Amino acid sequence: MMCMVARTGRELQRYDNLGRRQVVGCIPYRFKCRTDGTITNDLEVLVISSQKGPKMMFPKGGWEIDESIEEAALRESIEEAGVLGNVECELGKWYFISKNHGTFYEGCMFPLLVKEELDFWPEQHVRQRAWMNVKEARDVCQHWWMKEALDILVQRVNSL
Repeated sequence: MMCMVARTGRELQRYDNLGRRQVVGCIPYRFKCRTDGTITNDLEVLVISSQKGPKMMFPKGGWEIDESIEEAALRESIEEAGVLGNVECELGKWYFISKNHGTFYEGCMFPLLVKEELDFWPEQHVRQRAWMNVKEARDVCQHWWMKEALDILVQRVNSL
């Protein structure tokens, strides 16, 4: 059974050896399906709104000491976007400063091949979610480092 309440607080938060908060996220993706049910090669990604406004991004949040990095990535995707799937090989690691807090972060992103979209999820009342093609997602995503992760995902998918 899955917990349907988002984790809160920073008591279990991980920090790297330089004191940067460690955050982890996913780029939920799928391949577009035709009306006849056949799958195409057209990549779609799921973006979510920020809790603080209409800005869009990919699900991400704090990596906590009681979970693996992959577990944290999947948890954030469930809590914020309401999707389940397979967490794949890491896309990369980025270092950035939070615009809101002025603090340093270490962010790690993973692709998440979506297997199920939930009707109910912990943050459904505070976030919107939308499937978009890569260009649309890149245009609306507010974080430069997430855009770089998206570019890496596209390169990886196109090389298969």
